[in-house]
Amino acid sequence: MAGEEPITMLTAYDAVTARLVEDSGVDVVLVGDSMGNAVLGHDDTLPVTLDEMASRVGAVARGTDEVLVVADMPFLSFGADEGESVRNCGRMLKEEGANAVKLESGPHTVDLTERLSDLGIPVMAHLGLTPQSVNRSGYTRQATDREEAAEILELARAHEDAGAFALVLEHVPSNLAAQVTEALDIPTIGIGAGGDCDGQVLVFTDVVGLAESSPPFAEQFGDVRSEVTDAVADYVAAVRDGEFPAEEHGGTVDELDDLY
Repeated sequence: MAGEEPITMLTAYDAVTARLVEDSGVDVVLVGDSMGNAVLGHDDTLPVTLDEMASRVGAVARGTDEVLVVADMPFLSFGADEGESVRNCGRMLKEEGANAVKLESGPHTVDLTERLSDLGIPVMAHLGLTPQSVNRSGYTRQATDREEAAEILELARAHEDAGAFALVLEHVPSNLAAQVTEALDIPTIGIGAGGDCDGQVLVFTDVVGLAESSPPFAEQFGDVRSEVTDAVADYVAAVRDGEFPAEEHGGTVDELDDLY
C-alpha cells in the first residue's frame, strides 16, 4: 500500500473495540502502550507491564479476523538483554496472536530489529517522540534542528536495513517526515507528522471523543464521551424512578407464587 493508498492505523485495547475498528475499515490495529494513560489511569505509558500488554494483545487478536495486529512492546520489555527481548516479543506472536511488534526505536534497537526479523518476528520501528522516553525528552516536538533531523533520517534508514517493515514517525516536522518517507522503501505511518507519510495512526479514545484531553496533533471525530455519560445517566434515573426493570425485562413462574 505504501505510496499507493493511505494506510490507516488505530489503537485498540479490547476485543469489542478491536472488532468495531476492524469493521470500520482500519488496516492496522495497534495495541498501544498508550493504554497506560488512555484506559488504565496512569499518567504516562511507563507503568504498563508485559503481562498487561499480553492480555490486551490476546483480546484484540481474538476480536479480529483479517486486520494486522501490532503489539506495542512496553517500557523495559526490550533492549536490556537480547535474549529476554526476543522471548518477550516472540510471546506476543506465539501466545497472544499478534502479527508484529512495535519498538520505540533508537540506536540501541537496530541490532535487535535485525535479530527479531531474522527470527520471523516482524518489527515496526518508531522514531521521533517516543513516550517511553518522557523523562529524557518530554512530550515536545522532536527533531526541530538539522542535527536531530539528520539523526532521525539515519536511524530510519538503519532500521529499514535491519528489516523493519514499517516506521512510525511521531510529532516531528512535516517536512522532515516527508523526506524520511521519500528516502525509505518501507511505509511510514505518521502521528503529528503531517500528511506526506504513507499512513496515519491515532489513539482510539482521541478519535471517538472519549479522552478528557487530546494532544494538539489529534482530532476528535465523535463525541462518545457525552453519549456514554447520557446513557449511564438515563440508566441511573430509570432505576431510581422505578422505570427499569419493566415487566418485559423479567418473567414469573406461577408455581412459585406461594413459595414464601
